Amino acid sequence: MGFSFGVQLLQAPLLLELSQPLLAGMPGAVPVDAARLAERIADNGFTLIELNTDLQIFFPESFTLPVLRRLQELKEERGLRYTVHLPLWSLEPSSPVEEIRRASVDTLVDAVLRLAPLEPQVYVLHIAGPLAAEFFTSPGIPDMARGLLMRRFQQQAARSIEELLRRTGLPSRALAVETIQFPLELTLELADAMDLSICFDTGHVISRQPGPIPFQEALERCLPRLAEVHLHDGYYRRQPDGSIVWADHLPLGRGEVPVGELLRTLGAHGFAGPIILELMLPEVKESLAFLEKA
Repeated sequence: MGFSFGVQLLQAPLLLELSQPLLAGMPGAVPVDAARLAERIADNGFTLIELNTDLQIFFPESFTLPVLRRLQELKEERGLRYTVHLPLWSLEPSSPVEEIRRASVDTLVDAVLRLAPLEPQVYVLHIAGPLAAEFFTSPGIPDMARGLLMRRFQQQAARSIEELLRRTGLPSRALAVETIQFPLELTLELADAMDLSICFDTGHVISRQPGPIPFQEALERCLPRLAEVHLHDGYYRRQPDGSIVWADHLPLGRGEVPVGELLRTLGAHGFAGPIILELMLPEVKESLAFLEKA
């Protein structure tokens, strides 16, 4: 197909399988770490892996120095390539509470410096967390107030990104801000102002998490700075009673992402960056079969 498809490191079934000996107290059981997961993923035929740094919240051995050495060995021995999804669980880089914002930056800086020796192709960042998402989606907030609040979150995110780039020496284009539950307009505005890249998340956009922007329009607006795609299906549907249901992180073909149009557009623009299937391995294989048919 001419595209570079990969998968996320965070694979719940593999984590459960690898954790069983340790949980059962078996003699000689070793902790779960990123290198063990990466090797198992490579055994399934994938050479492009997005390293989810949030893994170390529950598995503290995930990115120790010996593990990083093994990840480097796997890169050389098996031709693996890496992207990095920077931490997002419990982080609020756009928080108006200065202590929380600074702590979030410290965590992001540590992740970049820790994984930099692996020479990741892209570092993906959520510029805002659950607090900003709550204000963005709450129906009880007047539109004018919502706009002012989102601007405040954007300003704080800009401060955090500036500090992250300064403290790590990371080139601005190596940092891809993701289309998340935050206004797309403000995300693109920030990317333009700070010369950042974009990670276009298909399931987020189709389920209107960055706002009610048509899928193709959102894609076209992201293309000039597009460095990575998170590929999974989703939908946004109005029920007969007027209520809304939405979903994301579905296997391709189970939602409303216009996959054919997406790939044609990426191909027409010569996109050669990583396309990460943010799914579990059985769902990845189902999605790749769908892509072959499409």
